[in-house]
Amino acid sequence: MTRHQPEPEPQRQPEPAAGRGPASPAGEPAPAPDPAELPGGAAVEAGGIGLKGPRGWVFREVSVEAAPGSVVALTGASGTGRTCLLLALTGRMKLTEGEARIGGLRLRKQAAAVRRTAALAHVPGVDDLEPSLTVGEHLRERVLLQRRYGTAPLAALKAALRPPRQRRADARRVHDEALEAAGLELATLPKGPRTAVRDLERLERLRLCVALALIGRPRLIAVDDVDLKLSAPLREEAWALLASVAASGVTVLAVCGEPPAELPGDVPLVVVVTDRATAARTAEDAPAEETEPAGKTDQTDETEKETADALAETGRA
Repeated sequence: MTRHQPEPEPQRQPEPAAGRGPASPAGEPAPAPDPAELPGGAAVEAGGIGLKGPRGWVFREVSVEAAPGSVVALTGASGTGRTCLLLALTGRMKLTEGEARIGGLRLRKQAAAVRRTAALAHVPGVDDLEPSLTVGEHLRERVLLQRRYGTAPLAALKAALRPPRQRRADARRVHDEALEAAGLELATLPKGPRTAVRDLERLERLRLCVALALIGRPRLIAVDDVDLKLSAPLREEAWALLASVAASGVTVLAVCGEPPAELPGDVPLVVVVTDRATAARTAEDAPAEETEPAGKTDQTDETEKETADALAETGRA
């Protein structure tokens, strides 16, 4: 006589804990998402960072603590490494000492990931606009480059499989959202979108640069020389523009000659002064010819030359 064995009860899979993703086949929790892909602004945390070049320290002992959606004003005398600090915090220059985190990414070990999440909006010598091209040509070029190179491979493949009409509609939406965020109205330009960059006023160029940067939907944007050659009313407009970008959740790094006392809309403002970095460089690492009295040597010129060399190297990279 055959005896039937009872069927074993099905094993229950453990339910994932609250706030976690589904478990992997091995029962381990799914890996955490890449911080570069997270929405919202990027927090900036740096302690005692410094960058040293062939002629000595460009900046040193700089600390920054800024929450997402803040405006960080990098200020100080000309030649104190403000632009190099801006580029270092966006992963374009390698730090010599100290540690920093941008949106949870370790700057010295994850610089490539930082570059994917941080965009340069206006840094002369690195991302200059082409004067002969029109505003519309710059915008169309950036949309195409972002669609081809600025997205993850899987997302780019999915976008390529969409109908042409939907791809055009998506590109137009990204284009319009960036213009609105930057406050750039094409209808107010002398020739509309066919206006050449050389014919733009300085503030209009800044708005165009911010719009181009926002097309990539970064978590942080960097702007150099915000208030250079601007009258007091135009400076207020420029800072209001950056404050509105920060209010949308994008963290802003801005090099300036004089930071504002406050920003509209109660946007958090963090001021970082680079003057002491120059003092540290001059006292400890300046060559003999740079330590002569001020009447014989201009230390600011030497530091500006160091910055120019670094910008050229960053541009080539």
